[in-house]
Amino acid sequence: MPQYVRDVMTPTVTSVRPDASLVEAAQLMRAKDIGGVFVELDGELLGVLTDRDVTLRAVADGVDPLTVSCHLVCTPNPVTIGPDEEIAEAVALMRQHEVRRLPVVRAGCPVGVVSMGDLERVPG
Repeated sequence: MPQYVRDVMTPTVTSVRPDASLVEAAQLMRAKDIGGVFVELDGELLGVLTDRDVTLRAVADGVDPLTVSCHLVCTPNPVTIGPDEEIAEAVALMRQHEVRRLPVVRAGCPVGVVSMGDLERVPG
């Protein structure tokens, strides 16, 4: 039975530059059928941008998604977890911070993401 984040995480990282437009990010999310992307610069995780962020922090406020950058709308300094942490720690962090995704980082660099969906598939 899996017990570590590395056993259940999605081991791919989909990122955008901080200056990418919301349209670019949304098109990338649609093309990859994902609900969020990392906002990253030179390997450093600056934030997480979700489809919900785009909707509630941009579209609902009437901003132009072609001219607004991802860095202005993303959730900055996201809570992260390491790949060698136990799954129970990921669950606790998600509950405590009320998030559905955690970036998985090793030595400060994103190496994957663990989502509520990943954790729901864990037997037990």
